[in-house]
Amino acid sequence: MKFSISLLAASLATADGSAWGNLRRHLSYEKVATYSPGSQVTDHCAIDRDQRALEIELARKTNESWQNAQQIYLQGGNSKSYALITLSEPLRSDVPKGTKVFGTNAAGNEVAGKMYSTTTSGSVTVKIQYATTDLQDSYVQCQVGALVGDDVNLSGCFAGESTITIGEEVYPYTYTPETDNNNGRTISGFSTQLEDKLKNGPGAPYADFEYFRKYYGTSDYADQWVNAAFEGGRTSFTNGNADFSQYSMEGREQIIKKGTAYMNVFMYVIREFEDALDDCKRGCINCNDDPVHAWDEGVCFYAGSLEGQDGTPSGYLLHQLADKRSENYRTGGPDGTDIDGQSKVNYDLMDKFSLGNYQLQAGNCPSARKTKEQIAQLMYIPMIQGSLRYAYKVDKLQGGEKEAAEGAAFAAAVLPRIHAASPEAATKIYNSLRVGATNTNAAEVKAAFESVYPQLGLTCADIGGLWNEAAKTYYPGMDPCVDASTNQVVTKTNSTLAIALGTSFGVLFAVALIAILYMRSREKQGSPVFKTEGEEANFN
Repeated sequence: MKFSISLLAASLATADGSAWGNLRRHLSYEKVATYSPGSQVTDHCAIDRDQRALEIELARKTNESWQNAQQIYLQGGNSKSYALITLSEPLRSDVPKGTKVFGTNAAGNEVAGKMYSTTTSGSVTVKIQYATTDLQDSYVQCQVGALVGDDVNLSGCFAGESTITIGEEVYPYTYTPETDNNNGRTISGFSTQLEDKLKNGPGAPYADFEYFRKYYGTSDYADQWVNAAFEGGRTSFTNGNADFSQYSMEGREQIIKKGTAYMNVFMYVIREFEDALDDCKRGCINCNDDPVHAWDEGVCFYAGSLEGQDGTPSGYLLHQLADKRSENYRTGGPDGTDIDGQSKVNYDLMDKFSLGNYQLQAGNCPSARKTKEQIAQLMYIPMIQGSLRYAYKVDKLQGGEKEAAEGAAFAAAVLPRIHAASPEAATKIYNSLRVGATNTNAAEVKAAFESVYPQLGLTCADIGGLWNEAAKTYYPGMDPCVDASTNQVVTKTNSTLAIALGTSFGVLFAVALIAILYMRSREKQGSPVFKTEGEEANFN
């Protein structure tokens, strides 16, 4: 399915290899973890490099490194790079967004860019976004922002002092490459922008976003969660509050790095798919380039750039999480029965990503929306698996602060969806996994999750059971559950079988009884059915 859909989508594309990020499709974009995008999204995929840089700084566990990590979270460094340049003379006319800009780097080599936004005549400060390429390994060569150490790359930045050509006009300029090269796409922004993009979006209300907004009582719940953890403070949500002063850096590290990837990024993936659907023009094959691009962005934010073209498990975002959890739950492979390799979640999602891409290109907007809904359902699976895993670790395996924090982070990433299905189930899960929980009951958490699988569109097989590879069996009490519908089928089958067997035995008993009565009657008449050898001789 995946190959045929991707091939068909590619056959509908048009050629354009521009380094300007033109959104028209062509045939040779690099794959994103096996997905074939219909537009250039290398710059979008690179958001996972911010997540990696952030995690490296968190792991050092010093005050300075955590300040670095928070600035990377807030300011980025790898995606949508731009230079903030001061011209030596004002702009001579208004310059539209997207106008091409050329300059040179410190070595004298040409650097290309475009105007980040429309800028009016007389302005002396201009924002220039660097051009990106179709190749992920060299998508852009100016990566600064809040990055530190070897992550900083100035090789493709504009020189500190020179001239630039904006459209047809040449201007002298100055700026400081180390501090004036910034980023327009950040992990923090994935949360803080949701108010405008989803709460007030053209297709509002959006179901999955509303689960979270209503549960937490705010649109930027993820940003508040992460910043409170950085500061060791408290959240002030409607539900699901946390007091991070109860954790040291060990626990807060888990809260932050899981919050950024599984809360900030998670909802923005869904946002991009919603954006694609909002722009989809039904029945129009040649006018859905923008929706396809938005869809491609969603896939990029799900997988990232570090997964490579084949989806090898080495990333930092949601694709990697799904593969990690499938190893814990024995839900790998296309059939969801393997202990290693790509997760069934990712096999299924990549198929649906490709299907949605094709549906958008074909202008089949209603079917694309159904595909998006199925994608969202699947994306909750690793969050549930993570919550269950760490509930068990804390309850049965003497897990400490780290494990408790991981459980709290996973629960925070899925509780709003559970609450929409059953407030009672969500309360039970929260009480066991919240920050500072005094009693974690893994069995109760498992039962609470299982009670809402039908409302989430999930099955017991989707989640699997917590697997103990060393013992080659499931952990006690953590076997895969059995769906209620399966139980009903089994019960009905058993009842039918029992009726059939009872009827058969009843018929056999009746036949046997008639035979016995017949033989008894013959004996009374002196003509038994069965005779001995002697009796047979006398009769003759």
